[in-house]
Amino acid sequence: MRHFLLLLVFLIGSEAFSQETYTLNGVVTDASSNETLIGVNLIVPEANTGVVTNDYGYYSIKLPEGEYLIEISYLGYQSVQRRIQLDSDKKLDFALTESSENLEEVVITSNNEGLNIKKPEMSVNKLSIGTIQKLPVVFGEVDVVRSLLLLPGVSNAGEGSSGFNVRGGAVDQNLILLDEATIYNSSHLFGLFSVFNPDAIKDLKLYKGGIPAEYGGRVSSVLDIYQRDGNSKEFKMQGGIGAVSSRLLAEGPIVKDKGSFLIGGRSSYAHLFLKLTDNENSAYFYDLNTKLSYNLNDRNKLLLSGYFGRDVFNISQNFENTYGNAVLNLRWNHIFSDNIFTNLSVIYSDYYYGLNLNFVGFNWDSGIRNLNIKYDFNHYINDQVQLKYGIQNTYYRFNPGEISPIDEDSGINYFKLTNKYALENALYISSEHRFSDNFSAEYGLRLSNFFRLGQDEINVYENNNPVEYDAERDIYREADILETIESSRGEILETFTNLEPRIALSYALNDSESIKASYNRMVQYLHLISNTSSPTPLDVWTPSGEFIEPQLLDQYAIGYFRNFKESEYSLEVETFYKQIDNRIDYIDGANLIANNAIERVVLNGESRAYGLELLLRKNKGRFTGWLAYTLSRSEQRTPGRTPDEPGINNGDWYAANYDKTHDLTITGSYDLNRKWQLNANFIFQTGLATTYPTAQYEYEGVTIPVYGERNGDRFPAYHRLDLSATFNPGVNKHKDFKSSWNFGIYNIYNRKNAYSISFRENSETMQNEAVKLSLFGIIPSVTYNFKF
Repeated sequence: MRHFLLLLVFLIGSEAFSQETYTLNGVVTDASSNETLIGVNLIVPEANTGVVTNDYGYYSIKLPEGEYLIEISYLGYQSVQRRIQLDSDKKLDFALTESSENLEEVVITSNNEGLNIKKPEMSVNKLSIGTIQKLPVVFGEVDVVRSLLLLPGVSNAGEGSSGFNVRGGAVDQNLILLDEATIYNSSHLFGLFSVFNPDAIKDLKLYKGGIPAEYGGRVSSVLDIYQRDGNSKEFKMQGGIGAVSSRLLAEGPIVKDKGSFLIGGRSSYAHLFLKLTDNENSAYFYDLNTKLSYNLNDRNKLLLSGYFGRDVFNISQNFENTYGNAVLNLRWNHIFSDNIFTNLSVIYSDYYYGLNLNFVGFNWDSGIRNLNIKYDFNHYINDQVQLKYGIQNTYYRFNPGEISPIDEDSGINYFKLTNKYALENALYISSEHRFSDNFSAEYGLRLSNFFRLGQDEINVYENNNPVEYDAERDIYREADILETIESSRGEILETFTNLEPRIALSYALNDSESIKASYNRMVQYLHLISNTSSPTPLDVWTPSGEFIEPQLLDQYAIGYFRNFKESEYSLEVETFYKQIDNRIDYIDGANLIANNAIERVVLNGESRAYGLELLLRKNKGRFTGWLAYTLSRSEQRTPGRTPDEPGINNGDWYAANYDKTHDLTITGSYDLNRKWQLNANFIFQTGLATTYPTAQYEYEGVTIPVYGERNGDRFPAYHRLDLSATFNPGVNKHKDFKSSWNFGIYNIYNRKNAYSISFRENSETMQNEAVKLSLFGIIPSVTYNFKF
């Protein structure tokens, strides 16, 4: 750590003290709402330099004394030029006006919806909310997560699956942040919708690699989403009415030009139509987004944001499943000086999942809670060096499960799985450094440690081994628990400390093409205990400890980036390799539900993923769109702990549940005229890995299947075509009221993609047969959106 800091000082020292300079700083906002704008470009052509606004719309840049032209540009807004005389430190705020020209909107890029060739940032994608709202989606519900699946390197485990997979990683390896608060399950209705209300979202960015040192705790990706602050000038409302769900959002000033509020809600109501029939089943969701923002003065701002969401799934009043996220974040933005911006956050996050089983007479409750305190600094050294550093502290409480009887006659006794507790801390520092016009870098270091804290019951095993290998039967089995001991909450059971270096390099061959490379070392101390390919409400998070080691990632990436015809076209090609140690696997026949000793069914293994990603875009004109292709492999193996043990799958590498060799997406948008816009996307993917039976035998009249290698088979290939059209009926009328209609057809040629394949004996022919289950065929939809 000391050597790294010395190197950092050496690298910036020559620039920081070379000559007297002055600081230009301020905030960039939306002129109509005072909403701060993230990622705005401020370019100084005479100095051949520039700066980008941070997550709170703040910028700072140091320049020698002189007269400069400042160019401010941001997608969807009119560009601004301002000539200034810099002879002292100056604070200069900018208010941008939305552009009325929509025909040349950039659809998707790596950063600021325009590829920055020279910036040391790679493996990063961003979608604008405007783009997301145009894409054809199932049931007509605008969906942030499903839109990400159209990007290279991002996929999921098929229709009806929760979460997403990034570069061959599992869903639990993604860090999902909403206003800096952790979201543990990003899906509604078991993956049909995402938890993010598009009307409330201001900015979202997906890091697949080259992840800055400020992020930690996961080893696959970071999805960083910020909610809008709300309009501090006037009251506004917007929403949408769809076939299965609707949404409404209101915003306005608390004190004009100083404070604002935002509150938005969504709810599905398809279950209400079921009540008109004899169907007693129902499934629905609802959520609420809220945010308060207040400027105390020019240097201090308070923000309070929250989210609450619930899903309810009910079968004949005998089985009810309720689950969802709740987060709350209080933030204080403070400007210490013209070149130091800070943010202090206190964040509470809670994920609850529960079952009400009336037919057996008990309730099941479980969940995970965390309290996070973080303090982040943006330090603008000069126009060539920007530092970020900070400290983070997170306390976890894990509730693996609690069973309680519904009433005295249920016959079920109260049972509580042992709560687990942990503390995770981190220090980080990183620098974005422009060495020359052609060469720049972002490098940093993160120091993380994890304390597994005491709990009420700790299991003791012979030879400290919770999983035994039975050589005679050639199987792994759960070891016997010799005794249980207690420990106090303040006792530290296990400690892990890791250094996580990060570096990203960019070398510009010229003004339109560059080569970039990155390396990431990341650590994940939490594990999702699940034997499915996507999260379900019964999945349980558990911390690292004596028997479960933290996951350790090393990822390497290199890419080529180029703009064509003044950025009308752009090309990104990246190749990556990632290795993860201590990826847990499960012994055959593992019981994961209500298991108070989960260490008895898991083994530590490893995983790897590698591949090639290509993204070709058309960014300007009446027709825009992109082609994304990923060729990749995601594998896992768990070798034996000793030479006498076979491990899982004989210790050989096998395809992960979410491995897809080929993944092709073609997306297009065409502005037919001022009122009509046509959109389409086509998706083709290699079928998911699975395990089929290869033989069978009979035992006491029962047919028992014999399965082949783990994940040695594949589902049929997945493909579909979606179409949509957006109609703006009064584009030139009633400026205070805007509306649009979105008509969509999901899976237009009615492809019956496989959700699962089961094997059974045909009752008529008495022959074995495979039965394919498909969730969706062709689905038409219509949604009415409004804003006033």
